[in-house]
Amino acid sequence: MKSILNKLNLSAITPGLIIMVLLTACDFEYDLPEEGSFEDKTPPSANFTYSQGEGDNWMVYSFANQSTSATDFEWDFGDGNSSTELDAQNTYPGEGTYTVTLTASDKLGVTNVSSQVVEVVEPEVPLARIPVILEADFEDNSLPDGTGDGRDSWRNDFGGVIQITSSPVQSGAQAAKFPSAGDRVAYQDGLEVTPNTEYVLTYYYTLKTNNPGSITLTVLGGTITDLAEVAGATLASFEGTDQDSASTYVKVDLPFNSGANETISILITNQGEEARLDNITIDLGV
Repeated sequence: MKSILNKLNLSAITPGLIIMVLLTACDFEYDLPEEGSFEDKTPPSANFTYSQGEGDNWMVYSFANQSTSATDFEWDFGDGNSSTELDAQNTYPGEGTYTVTLTASDKLGVTNVSSQVVEVVEPEVPLARIPVILEADFEDNSLPDGTGDGRDSWRNDFGGVIQITSSPVQSGAQAAKFPSAGDRVAYQDGLEVTPNTEYVLTYYYTLKTNNPGSITLTVLGGTITDLAEVAGATLASFEGTDQDSASTYVKVDLPFNSGANETISILITNQGEEARLDNITIDLGV
């Protein structure tokens, strides 16, 4: 009888144990996954843009990270330098072709790589502006619209209007004339230049020989409204005093730097003796 009961108990318990074991084995809800055991539904995507530095910093490149779904980054700039910053910057040794590689990864260990070829080239220096001087040779009808009396562009409120002479001239048919009284002033502003650029202004002058005298040409930064401002605005100035011959023009090359100015002015005055001036030009300096 006892043997029969034991068999019945064992028969009742065994199926229950089997069911419990099966249920436990099939319950994966609370299992901790190993790395990579789940599919990464938002894998990282590596991408970036870059820009070159300006002026003397042309070898410095800035890299803007455009990656998505990534937490860690490795930059290889192709010149032996690297970085793990989000956004990066690199100074290249010189001109050349470099392959820049960005590796983006997430916390699941999934990575993505983006590479771009960067051409490092020193930019060409832009050409500087050459100022356009109106009626620079004091000739009639020489304005852009075909009008002008050779001195319209030089009129101002600082002194009387300059005169025009036909003899002697350096070239062409006319030159500017400044009587010995020294009360005539030539002034022209708004001449566009490139800041911080070397220029050379060239002109020709002659003086009569009866009395000591001079003629002065001054390059000014910007515009003035009063002659009292001349000293503070002067970029370069030359006082011509050569009186060897009243009929022979003397050439003057006046170098100047435009400084921070985007425009310059030209001021011409004389004193003591009648003077003439002709053919003003401006070109780039060395």
